[in-house]
Amino acid sequence: MDCVIRIEALSHIYSRGTPFEKVAIEDINLEIYKGQMVGLIGHTGSGKSTFIQHLNGLLAPTTGRIFYEGADIFASKTATRDVRFKVGLVFQYPEYQLFEETVYRDIAFGPKNMKLSEAEVDERVREAAQFVGIPEELFEKSPLELSGGQKRRIAIAGVIAMRPGVLILDEPTAGLDPSGCEGILQNIVDYRRKTGSTVILVTHSMDDAARIAERIIVFADGRVAMDGAPEAVFSRADELLAMGLDVPAPTSIAKALRQKGLSLPDAIYTLDQLRDAVLALAGGGGETC
Repeated sequence: MDCVIRIEALSHIYSRGTPFEKVAIEDINLEIYKGQMVGLIGHTGSGKSTFIQHLNGLLAPTTGRIFYEGADIFASKTATRDVRFKVGLVFQYPEYQLFEETVYRDIAFGPKNMKLSEAEVDERVREAAQFVGIPEELFEKSPLELSGGQKRRIAIAGVIAMRPGVLILDEPTAGLDPSGCEGILQNIVDYRRKTGSTVILVTHSMDDAARIAERIIVFADGRVAMDGAPEAVFSRADELLAMGLDVPAPTSIAKALRQKGLSLPDAIYTLDQLRDAVLALAGGGGETC
């Protein structure tokens, strides 16, 4: 696979040289590949948010380097500015950052800053709105009049409209009801499938990560504690729990069933896997209702 972002020996220290000095992340070495769906998990204070803000140049490293498609993103001010259009970052609760008078203008803000023509801006606004399920009849409404889920979609559309090669979403389902969560996750999956973009999903929800990610990176105490396919990471449930993290609900159920004597595989992290494993033990294999 082609590497799109390479992180070398990345560290960040807040308030360096003062009594309030704090190491947020330390010696991070990672490669993120084109088209990959990555789940980034870790407890509060583990360094996730600090880490992702380096990937599009919002924070500069204390030490270390970051490359986008082989080019150092901090090589010049121009390089750092340009990478912010290539690596799109959707912050947690992005609806609080909506500020334009209409939905259309909010989605168009990023493309306009890219100095695109009006026709190109319009094309991107309509494309991004379609990706996230915002109908065009809402374009002239104020974003502040809409529901929480709709605001979240508009904020995500504003980043998607820049057509970034890498889309980073920090807790995109936080505070939404189950229906809203499901809709946002499906939008993310559909966007990645249709565009081939790399997606990094930062989440506290192990179930969300298990459902859509093909690679899981676990942060703990400012370092990468685990990195691998979901089945490899979630098979280490005891280690995750010791870090203060949850595990997907199917993983917890499978663990409880093993403790009762059932011989289930270690790498269970989705409902489908749990169902299939239990049916196999029961000698079934047919559909359940």
